[in-house]
Amino acid sequence: MTQWLLAALLAASVCVAGLAGAASSHHSSHSTKQHRSAIAKDAFKRAHPCPSTGKSHGACPGYTIDHIRPLACGGADAPSNMQWQTNAAAKAKDAWERKGC
Repeated sequence: MTQWLLAALLAASVCVAGLAGAASSHHSSHSTKQHRSAIAKDAFKRAHPCPSTGKSHGACPGYTIDHIRPLACGGADAPSNMQWQTNAAAKAKDAWERKGC
């Protein structure tokens, strides 16, 4: 797949996610599950292989992909807003994020 096609698909995915979020904006951001783009997640994995396995696909034992700025707080669902985080650190951050942006 060419880079421009991947970029176009990623942009379309982010746009659709934004529209879906706008349609349900009357709900609390913590009461509904935020849409996450599989295309953005896969692009992140290709650019940043799993810290525990070194692979750019499949499971990553002990780690999760974290949104640096949470989706619920207006963060982008894009590889530039993603990082690998240990499961323990992700659990602690999730607890803090539930308190609000």
